[in-house]
Amino acid sequence: MKANQTLSPKNTEFDSLESHLSRTLTRVPPPNGLVDRLRGRIQMPSRSEIQLRLTDWRRLFLVFGGVMSGMLVLVTLARMFYYLVGRSKSPM
Repeated sequence: MKANQTLSPKNTEFDSLESHLSRTLTRVPPPNGLVDRLRGRIQMPSRSEIQLRLTDWRRLFLVFGGVMSGMLVLVTLARMFYYLVGRSKSPM
């Protein structure tokens, strides 16, 4: 802790709560084989596989178009709700 900082009551309450939790909570080891199963499921693709996916321009174009279309729909819905809420609050 820096010398110019003073402990406020909130900081001391937080420190006491943190120390209480560290004493009461115990570490729970994962079940046997869980880490090995996860390592088997999560696999990083090889460098050549990543390059192959990036050179598949049709799929990239389709993914990019889908993302842009989704964003356009979200922006349109947000503008619609903003317009409807703004109209209902304005005095007539």
